[in-house]
Amino acid sequence: MAEDTPTPVAGDPRARRRGQGELEAQVLAVLQRAPVPVTAGWVQERLDGGLAYTTVMTILSRLHAKGAVTRTRSGRSYLWQASSDAAGLAALRMRRVLDGEPDRDAVLASFVTALLPHDEELLRTLLDSASGPAPDREG
Repeated sequence: MAEDTPTPVAGDPRARRRGQGELEAQVLAVLQRAPVPVTAGWVQERLDGGLAYTTVMTILSRLHAKGAVTRTRSGRSYLWQASSDAAGLAALRMRRVLDGEPDRDAVLASFVTALLPHDEELLRTLLDSASGPAPDREG
């Protein structure tokens, strides 16, 4: 017979803690669904889990520092808008990690050799399409 276990609530030490990246992704998803730039309170109301207003503000500020959101002054507060999607946010994180490493070549080489075959093929396709045709040097 299964034992009834209460659902953890905010403030309960057994409550599952979300990682910073998970919270950022949730806030970014809410902002992407917003029809216009919105307040932090608007974002807070649409997030699951009853996050504190100060937590939402901290996450928005971190996203702003990363370039994933923009803000415009509206009276004494800000209106927030997504400038990146979840993939863009992940790319920003990857770039930040790479920028923090002294041997970029070794990090990139290690990353590429650890890719699954499909991911490696996709990366090659993306690099080929980004480089475009070679410029005509005759002239």
